[in-house]
Amino acid sequence: MHKVSVDLAERSYEVLIENGLLARVGEHILATGLTGKVAIISDSIVASIHAAALQCSLEAAGLLSSLHVFPAGEASKSLGVAEQLCSALAAAGHDRKSIVVALGGGVVGDLAGFVASIFYRGIPFVQIPTTIVSLVDSSVGGKTGVNISEGKNLVGCFHQPRVVLIDPHTLRTLPSREYHEGFAEAIKHAAIRDANMIADLAEIDPETREMPADLIARNIAIKARIVEADEHETLGIRALLNFGHTIGHGIEASRPYGEILHGEAISLGIRAALYLSEKHAGLSPTDGQRILGLLEKFHLPLRLEDTIPTSVILEKLSRDKKFSHGAIRFVLLRRAGQAFLDASLTIDDLREAIEHLRQ
Repeated sequence: MHKVSVDLAERSYEVLIENGLLARVGEHILATGLTGKVAIISDSIVASIHAAALQCSLEAAGLLSSLHVFPAGEASKSLGVAEQLCSALAAAGHDRKSIVVALGGGVVGDLAGFVASIFYRGIPFVQIPTTIVSLVDSSVGGKTGVNISEGKNLVGCFHQPRVVLIDPHTLRTLPSREYHEGFAEAIKHAAIRDANMIADLAEIDPETREMPADLIARNIAIKARIVEADEHETLGIRALLNFGHTIGHGIEASRPYGEILHGEAISLGIRAALYLSEKHAGLSPTDGQRILGLLEKFHLPLRLEDTIPTSVILEKLSRDKKFSHGAIRFVLLRRAGQAFLDASLTIDDLREAIEHLRQ
């Protein structure tokens, strides 16, 4: 078993990574000291594949559970669905001693974590991520939230999980598109903090469903160290995790939620950020091409469709949380593995980078 600790004083927790871990979730929840009734929150696809095994594990540990399923897709990450889930938990007899278990990808984790943060003014929750995006990124760090029409994740709060339990075998059930899109977040980690990981990611066969547990742990460790240094994103350190996300979120929000997958939008955002890094931060074209080569290897898009207007993308990203008092805070690379937060870019610079994506 691989373990990564997230040290946040009284909110500290561990991330456990092991093949077959889904069958032992119950015992690991008990090991955290949690003993209440469990509310499993999952989407319609993941629940049909993994919920039965999870409930068997909980039952074997003596934990009562109820299952709450919402329609799969980014469109479900809304205040309306959060309210429906809170009502379902109340109807199932859950109270302030209950535990929410998020079983699924990033949408499930964000939504279930948000429900846990507001139900009875906050109850414990456990993350069981089942996609690459959620394994290497969104399950760690405590960001929860929902989307509104003005943008992604504009309503939410910080609510750290009590433990994150990762079973890499769950990746075997992912469709190709959902499997590949998650690697945008792993490539992001390599770009901002671990240049050596670029070569390691290049060794993975993108047609398999096997991501080495030690590589998962390295990704999580990058995220954990940044979160520890800046839990609530007030110091500018955690913002480094937004590499590729400013323009990426603008692109994602420019289409109905779910039409462009998160990792696909981030891939385009990374290409734009690499262009700006070469122009404004001295990033070498060689480093930029190595990162672009990885995105291409995992079948991630590098060209923006002409049907998405630049003006719409700029309007969407102007509402993004990464703007501070209207000023742009943009993550650039000086070299592979060395990111920094830049405040000198203008809207014209972003417009130019978006247009570059059409070439």
